Amino acid sequence: MQTPAFRRRCIVAAGLAGAAWVAAPALRAQEKPERTRLTLAVGGKATFYYLPLTIAEQLGYFKAEGLDVVVEDHAAGGHAMQAVLSGTADIGAGPFESLVLLRSRNLAYQSFVLQGRAPQIAMGVSTRTLAQYQGLASLRGRSIGVSAPGTSTQMVAQLLLARAGVKPHEARFVGVGTGAEALATLRAGELDAMSNTEPVMTMLEQHGDVRIVADTRTLKGSQDLFGGNMPAACLYASTAFIATQPRVCQALAHAIVHALKWLQTAGPGDIVRTVPENYLLGDRALYLASFQKVRDTISPDGLVPEDGGATALRTLASFDADIDSARIDPARLFTNAFARKAKERFKL
Repeated sequence: MQTPAFRRRCIVAAGLAGAAWVAAPALRAQEKPERTRLTLAVGGKATFYYLPLTIAEQLGYFKAEGLDVVVEDHAAGGHAMQAVLSGTADIGAGPFESLVLLRSRNLAYQSFVLQGRAPQIAMGVSTRTLAQYQGLASLRGRSIGVSAPGTSTQMVAQLLLARAGVKPHEARFVGVGTGAEALATLRAGELDAMSNTEPVMTMLEQHGDVRIVADTRTLKGSQDLFGGNMPAACLYASTAFIATQPRVCQALAHAIVHALKWLQTAGPGDIVRTVPENYLLGDRALYLASFQKVRDTISPDGLVPEDGGATALRTLASFDADIDSARIDPARLFTNAFARKAKERFKL
């Protein structure tokens, strides 16, 4: 004979089973992306700027989410962006401020998961050609190495020069990449200053080739320079792609946030065993020293800070006359919906 307590347990069990039945399709749908194969374009993947992307790729986190991601590494971020705009790539990995530039051209693109919460860029002047450096105004008429024209490295240089009263056309920006070419070009005396990412800048600094005059390789340094949180590397796509393929975006966000969680506890040995050998630029010790400098700028959870869009917009508008702040809503530069779900899943 069934007791009242037994019947109550049956009712509760049936309710739980029903809830599971309702939730299961949603869970299965989330785990099965609308498509499995896609192309991701990035420029300068070997830098620490994109380390979470490298970790996700090397440790198989994309595959774990049911994705076959072809990562195409272009010579510069602008080339990677063009691949996304032309449709030869589905997703871009690039600097957050690129979204401001796209919006200024009435192109609706959004960041949907963040890799870095500061640009990780330092600017240094050559100890060889500018030994008598007297301030940023000394760079008027000089050659400044950047990873590529139009990139974050040039943005930082232009911002600094503008604050010193030097207009963009009053300096010559030279694209030198983010690796061995950048090192060789400055050491050959062909540049008067360098604005670049890691590990290049630490290698130049520790060998006495440059004197650092501005630094966003720490979170505090970045906040001091930009006056707020300045988001950096992110994954971005058109708003149409995000709307029609949300499960793909969620799977990508899961993979990146999984990599961010791994990086929180990874030791130096873990890093060098995971990244490709050529990323070390022939000096493992300096590579690890570079990593320690930028470690706190890696996003802890993939979320864009709420003031991030406004900071990026304000920064670019301060020296780029083509940016009309009144026409761009900073809140529409990003969505945190996917990263927030990934953060919950990985308990960050």
